[in-house]
Amino acid sequence: MAIYNAHTAIGQREDLIDVIYNISPTETPFMSSIGKTKATAVYHEWQTDSLDAATTANAAVEGADASDATLSPTTRLGNYTQILQKTIKVSGTLDTVNKAGRKSEKAYQLAKASQEIKRDLETIMLSNQGRDAGSSNSTPRKMASLLSWIKTNTDAGSGGADPTTIGVSTRTDGTQRTFTETLLKTVVAEVFNAGGTPSVLMVGALGKQKVSSFAGIGATRFNVTGAKPSTIIGAADIYVSDFGNMSVVPNRFMRARDALILDPEYAAVAYLRPFQTNELAKAGDSDKTQILVECTLEVKNEAAHGGVFDLNMAL
Repeated sequence: MAIYNAHTAIGQREDLIDVIYNISPTETPFMSSIGKTKATAVYHEWQTDSLDAATTANAAVEGADASDATLSPTTRLGNYTQILQKTIKVSGTLDTVNKAGRKSEKAYQLAKASQEIKRDLETIMLSNQGRDAGSSNSTPRKMASLLSWIKTNTDAGSGGADPTTIGVSTRTDGTQRTFTETLLKTVVAEVFNAGGTPSVLMVGALGKQKVSSFAGIGATRFNVTGAKPSTIIGAADIYVSDFGNMSVVPNRFMRARDALILDPEYAAVAYLRPFQTNELAKAGDSDKTQILVECTLEVKNEAAHGGVFDLNMAL
């Protein structure tokens, strides 16, 4: 008699575990490291200033009349807010049926959309985008990204150029070249001389590996005695420069050709409208919900930051 088995039996319950696996990265290192502030208009503004250059000529004759200090106005800068949004539409049936891995389809899709907007915002802020006032009908407002601001402390490849007007123009990409420790040290020194105190070196995945290959003067192995496992150090998490320690932070959402030297104290996300959900009018048997944020990048003083650009991160 033939064996009755699972190939032909009817009524077997499906084996679907109650978990949804999603490894898409959601970390936003740049936004997480900088501050948050409030915008009150679609064009968000701030001011910068600087001191007169130090001089050895500051000497006065005894009894002389008081001489005037050199006075100069502040510099007024600004950036446009950008609206980011995603709208989900879920049928009443789908939100009611029994589902694996989530109780509410609407809540699950809203959580995904929120994470996607955060990733978009991180990517925009680290892209090569100039500001755009937009128009009332067809062109959205756009913020100037970080690369549009950094100009004082940079090193570019052949043909590369800094933005002509910070916060307005974009960078001109040049010929890519090898990322070396010498290039990094040159720009770190420029940031220091400009008055900055960089504490973060932000690079892409290949850039992180490239920094870990810098010779430096650090130890790369532990001495091990006895019969126990040894440890090989193959990564650099802290770069000790002549002007302070910098955390080496990998960022999946920045351009691989850039290495950013940052002082997070001098940058912030300015929110005109923080993350919010808007229940839109029903048009039948479904719920339509929008997630929206309106914000801009505030680069408080671009000279506090630096960048090594046009890099080939091949190991």
